[in-house]
Amino acid sequence: MTSLDTDWATAAALDAADPLASLRDEFELPPPPLGADDAVYFVGNSLGPLPKRARAYINDEIDQWARLGVHGHFAGSSGWVDYHERLVDSMASLVGGLPHEVVIMNSLTVNLHLLMVSFYRPTAKRHKILIEEHAFPSDHFAVESQIRLHGHDPAASLVTIGPKPGAEVIEPEDLIAAIDATGGELAMVLLPGVQYYTGQVMPMPEVVAAARRVGATVGFDLAHAAGNIELSLHEWGADFAAWCSYKYMNASPGGVSGIWVHERHVSDRELPKLLGWWGTRLETRFEMRNEFDPPDSADSWQISNGTALPMAALRASLEVFEKAGGMGPLREKSLKLTGYLQFLLDELVGDRVESITPREPERRGCQLSLRVTADGLTGREIFDRIETAGVSCDWRHPDVIRVAPAPLFNSFTDVRRFVEILDQATSPSAAT
Repeated sequence: MTSLDTDWATAAALDAADPLASLRDEFELPPPPLGADDAVYFVGNSLGPLPKRARAYINDEIDQWARLGVHGHFAGSSGWVDYHERLVDSMASLVGGLPHEVVIMNSLTVNLHLLMVSFYRPTAKRHKILIEEHAFPSDHFAVESQIRLHGHDPAASLVTIGPKPGAEVIEPEDLIAAIDATGGELAMVLLPGVQYYTGQVMPMPEVVAAARRVGATVGFDLAHAAGNIELSLHEWGADFAAWCSYKYMNASPGGVSGIWVHERHVSDRELPKLLGWWGTRLETRFEMRNEFDPPDSADSWQISNGTALPMAALRASLEVFEKAGGMGPLREKSLKLTGYLQFLLDELVGDRVESITPREPERRGCQLSLRVTADGLTGREIFDRIETAGVSCDWRHPDVIRVAPAPLFNSFTDVRRFVEILDQATSPSAAT
């Protein structure tokens, strides 16, 4: 990286040297709000911006629907019956899976339920699920309901692990110790790849090894990890994972989800699962037999036919990831962006803001979670001020502002502009 300085010339130099800078032109970024000079979109961790080619791809499917009607399932430029198959190779590459381990379907929490049907198989002795103390609410609710469905009580079967008192993030050794301590009572571990609140990258390979050592299944919610950090799911050897596509994947509001199931499970006919017509082999599906004939792939977890319009948006985004060269180059730029952001915060804002995200580069993704510590100002006041000045970010109760410079479309100049706005919003004069 260019030797860092706080001046604007450094940001310009970093942008000039960025081999991925042109990818910004692949997106339609929201304009600045009325009264703001410019816009900084740092909220791709909640909803990625529109890939420009998504307009054309979605319109193509609408036109095909208009021209062909039901025949569009098999005819036209992109038959809908197997549309998901043209996305699998790219998606598998992004999450470090094999193509037959990945399928695109449904929404994230629905997919977590479907996967837990297969991988949460409690017994009288081994019935506990370990999650993080501050899990995303939908994950917590899903796990509680699965425990109850199997006749167990979450008060006894739900195990949570959190940071030490006074700390913000879970230390890897504490997480592994919790898995070991639960031992023979532990049926499943379900953790995020990246913690949504703090932005901490979880020690996924170590979690997999620990869970397997005590005989538990292990899965990951990759909502904040897919498209954010490099993943090697097949190599790590977890049992399952699921993710949404509307955050770092930039694939439309509520965009279609993806799942990964390790290849050791995809041919297992004894594994329990909820069955649907679309989980049968395409070659025999339309013979309309009431005999479940699954393929030896993650496709057998499908319930219903795919959603062509959301998958068209996902196709557009995946092509931009391919143009970037995959997660390797993107992760390299991401580390530079967050390193530059942390440097500017230290130099220009100082103790008026603290980051609760780990400072070690390998322990964070795109997101820095900031807590305002300036005298006389609340975090919510600062959030409202920087949003008014043109920064799109998000507020997480009770006191955290999450900002996420994403390498596909954010620049070093964005980072510099954001820090200047934050500096002005938190300055002593702003509190008077």
